[in-house]
Amino acid sequence: MIEPTVTMPPTRVRQPPVRRRERPPRPPRSPRSPRSGQAVRFPVLAVVFVCAACGLVYELELVALASYLIGDSVTQASVVLSVMVFAMGVGSLLAKRLRCRAAVGFGLVEAGLALIGGCSALALYAAFAWLGESRYVVVAFSLAIGVLIGAEIPLLMSLIQRAGSAPEAGAGAGTRSGARTTARSGTRSGLAKRARRQAPPVEPDDAAGTVADLFAADYVGALVGGLAFPFLLLPWLGQLTGALVTGAVNVIAGGGLVLWVFRRDLTTRSRALLIGVNMSVLAVLATATVLVDDFEEAARRAVYGDSVRVAVHTDLQEVVVTGGREGPPDLFLDGRLRVAGQDEYRYHESLVHPAMKGPHARVLIVGGGDGLAAREVLRYSGVSSVTVVELDPGVVRLARTDPALATLNAQAFRDPRVRVVYADAFNWLRGAADRVQERYDVVISDLPDPGITPSTKLYSEEFHGLVARVVTGAGRFAVHAGSVTDRPHTYWTVDATLRAAGFATRPYSASGRTPGFAAGPDRADRTGGTEQGPGDWGFLLAVPGDRPPVLGLASGAPRLRSLGAGTLEAAARRAERTRGAELPPSTLVHPRYGD
Repeated sequence: MIEPTVTMPPTRVRQPPVRRRERPPRPPRSPRSPRSGQAVRFPVLAVVFVCAACGLVYELELVALASYLIGDSVTQASVVLSVMVFAMGVGSLLAKRLRCRAAVGFGLVEAGLALIGGCSALALYAAFAWLGESRYVVVAFSLAIGVLIGAEIPLLMSLIQRAGSAPEAGAGAGTRSGARTTARSGTRSGLAKRARRQAPPVEPDDAAGTVADLFAADYVGALVGGLAFPFLLLPWLGQLTGALVTGAVNVIAGGGLVLWVFRRDLTTRSRALLIGVNMSVLAVLATATVLVDDFEEAARRAVYGDSVRVAVHTDLQEVVVTGGREGPPDLFLDGRLRVAGQDEYRYHESLVHPAMKGPHARVLIVGGGDGLAAREVLRYSGVSSVTVVELDPGVVRLARTDPALATLNAQAFRDPRVRVVYADAFNWLRGAADRVQERYDVVISDLPDPGITPSTKLYSEEFHGLVARVVTGAGRFAVHAGSVTDRPHTYWTVDATLRAAGFATRPYSASGRTPGFAAGPDRADRTGGTEQGPGDWGFLLAVPGDRPPVLGLASGAPRLRSLGAGTLEAAARRAERTRGAELPPSTLVHPRYGD
């Protein structure tokens, strides 16, 4: 039996909704820093170059000015360099405290360095002029400048590393954010792998390369600064203005780097602080530059008195002539009294005339740019030629043109028998010794005190050996050897050096100098307020061989104001009384002066 088919009413079957396939969220792109590591590195290295050049200029400025004001350039260079290097280590340690705010810290360090370094020469000169003592000022400025220079590299390292790691930090953050979003969507594993593939790789910090770049820029900048100081700044601007201009360059470079390249690291308050500090430093340096001539004139009056007649800076030294219109002039070289017009005749008569006993047709004067030794030589009619070897043309030019000096030296440089050679005496003698015709009957060493470092090589055994090659067998060699009573060790070291070079010597001295004047080539002691220098000049008369010369005057000697036969005998006895134990000679590699 076939049952009829029953048709059932259709029923609605609810189908599950078709879910759209969701795309996994893309990890957010890493934000690109507007100052990537490479974009920051070049301006930072350029500023390191400039700051290193400025730092070395400050260092050389302190050494040069301290040597000029205090003397003994070896000691001053040693003090400045050692204190500054020690202070740089201290500055590197102190910079750790500024790493959290490296940008503003570097800006303030550079502003302070520009102010202190730029004004260091002014402060040092002011201390010498008005206080009479500048040693402690040299140490203080060396310490302060060294601390600030030492803080530069650590702070710049922090800035470069922070700039180079900013993009990578953003990329890492984007990856972590994408991973969290993927976890919420249920596809954690696959999408995390995709996010890791899409995220840029995190490059490790190239710390070694950064340090190498910084130090390379620092060393090259130091080279440029070291060459710019003697060849550009000193000849064109001088010590005071050169330091101020260097400070201005320093503050512009340091402040510009922070305020422009690292401006995003600064808060509004920090930016305003840096702008105000940098503008204040620039204003101070600019004001000091405008007033530097007035300052120098006032300081010069404090040092030399109100009777400064001429003050010039030659390529080698400062030359100052003082004295009234009617009185005799005084000549200062680099702050040291070289010629005291009231009693210079005592010095030059004692130096020249004992050496003129004997043949004296050809005379060589080493030094003597003031023309006063030549004046005494030219008083002998038997003199046919006088050769003056002077290092500084500016001194000779002043001795020719200044009315007071020209009158004092009796117009010696206008005499046709006088020939002036502008050269280093050591190098010139090395060449002259090879020329057979260059032989002299008399050689006169009219040089600064042997305790003054630049003159040390001209009191060495090697130099005296060169003199022995140009003097005739019967010739005489007169040497100024410093004070017998005040520095006997130095005096007798010169004697030992002459004897080691093949000379026999006769010591003598000249006394009775005008009170209140320092020894001819020596600096007055201004710290005690008396400005009283040594009380005598010491000389040595030397001849080739082993028989000491007879001390006396030529039979045709001109009339002298301070010398006579009895005077020389007393001078020899006075010098012999200070003789002590035998001393070793001074050589180029082992100088023994400066006691």
